[in-house]
Amino acid sequence: MSVYTVHAPPVDGTDVRGTTDKFVFVRDGFSFWAFVFGPVWLLYQRLWLAFAGYMVLSIALEVVLTLLHAGSGMRSIVMLLIAVLMGLEAASLRRWTLSRGKWRQFDVVVADDEEAAERRFFDRWTMTRGVNFDPSTVDRGAPPPTRNGPGQPSTPRSDIVGLFPQPGFPR
Repeated sequence: MSVYTVHAPPVDGTDVRGTTDKFVFVRDGFSFWAFVFGPVWLLYQRLWLAFAGYMVLSIALEVVLTLLHAGSGMRSIVMLLIAVLMGLEAASLRRWTLSRGKWRQFDVVVADDEEAAERRFFDRWTMTRGVNFDPSTVDRGAPPPTRNGPGQPSTPRSDIVGLFPQPGFPR
């Protein structure tokens, strides 16, 4: 199964329901086409700044390898490493470009393919439509909530075993 991130285009108002046909699903993981056709893939995806960075890096590496009098084997190894890096970071470059364009990341979906990811995301989104659910308001950086259930104490116990002493006790 693949992991997809869901991105919504920038809108002037707070309602994104009118732009659902423009949502972008970016698959996380290794991109074979970015590995094989790095610069062409960057141009096809319209990642202009990433393409410029790729070209600057490639030219700089060629100049450095020429100054070091590196052989063709070393040049091939360096360019293969750059291609592997491109394949590994292709999704991150795409997400970075979307965030620079003020696109918002809405959700993370796990599915077999992009069509299943779209179906799963929109099914979940329409189920919560009556609740006024806006995925952009979900705080994904907050710590998990604490549980104050019937089986768990609400105050810290004094018989904790560990390296951290209780406040007010001598060390």
